[in-house]
Amino acid sequence: MLRMRITKRQEPLGIGGSCFVLLTALSLSLLVSAVLLYLGGTSPIRGISVLFQGAFGSRYALEDSILKAIPIFLCALGVAVAFRLKIWNIGAEGQFALGAIGATWIALSFPAWPKFILLPAMIGMAMAAGGLWGLIPALLRQKLRTNEIIVTLMMNYIAILFLDFLVYGVWKDPTSFGFPMTPGFSEQAIVGKIGATAVNWGLVHCLVLGTLVFFFFRFTRIGFEIKASGDNVRAARYAGLPYDRLVMLVMVMSGALAGWAGFLEASATVNRLQPSIMVGYGYTAIVVAWLARLHPLSIGIAAVLLAGLRVGVESLQLDLQVPAAFGGIIEGLILLTVLAGGLFTHYRLVPRKH
Repeated sequence: MLRMRITKRQEPLGIGGSCFVLLTALSLSLLVSAVLLYLGGTSPIRGISVLFQGAFGSRYALEDSILKAIPIFLCALGVAVAFRLKIWNIGAEGQFALGAIGATWIALSFPAWPKFILLPAMIGMAMAAGGLWGLIPALLRQKLRTNEIIVTLMMNYIAILFLDFLVYGVWKDPTSFGFPMTPGFSEQAIVGKIGATAVNWGLVHCLVLGTLVFFFFRFTRIGFEIKASGDNVRAARYAGLPYDRLVMLVMVMSGALAGWAGFLEASATVNRLQPSIMVGYGYTAIVVAWLARLHPLSIGIAAVLLAGLRVGVESLQLDLQVPAAFGGIIEGLILLTVLAGGLFTHYRLVPRKH
């Protein structure tokens, strides 16, 4: 029997090898998905075909995928900033909710402000709310040595329930026939569409913010300090880098970007605040960030892919009566196979010598 062992590569795989590993991992996840479709009584070939046609097979499908990719991208960009420092922010969902709440408060309080003032004010409040929600677990980590994974995860539920409290209570539209939602935003508080498409200007926000984050890590001293500290905390402290302040900085940045996503979802997509905006974008963002290896450009590609899967699963539900949970299964499979495949970027299997 041939026995294998894992050894570290002298040099990590290059771009070609990494792409091969990634494509192999994605293919494996789709193969397992096809098997699950078969076990559920659905033709795997037809199921995968409907999935991709529903996600990217028409202009409407592509625009819908891009719309869903916008908040996923911003949340993923945020968690990637924290992950660079090896700070595991699982709270993008809650920070997204707080951003939507902050933007809504400005929109409802000052509906008559001109657009060029109101929209920046909504963005600023969304970033402040999301950033503050990210700062809290950072402070608890520094002062009380709490685990940021647990704290950020638990704070998600607080934020979502606070959103529900507002839309079921003090912000509930009296003309909504009992449905939990705020009054609609004024025209000045709405981010418009790009030309004749269904895609809003949030796409441009993503391009600008992604570029800024890329240049931040590539060309600034603080960005270098974050990457260096993430690679080796002990060495960073020994070198005198302000590690504790960097933890707070990345958590504020992470929360602010997720809060910006909440602003766009409330303003550009729903035009009001309601519980239906909480559909798990913050959790999908974690998968996207790891799938993209924390690189802004790759995050954009992965966000469109995962958003497309969400749209494609809706087609599977309508055409083939596949359960909605199938989308979550595919996301989980992609994450597991990509993380497992990432092992071969730095390691390889070799026969064990007897």
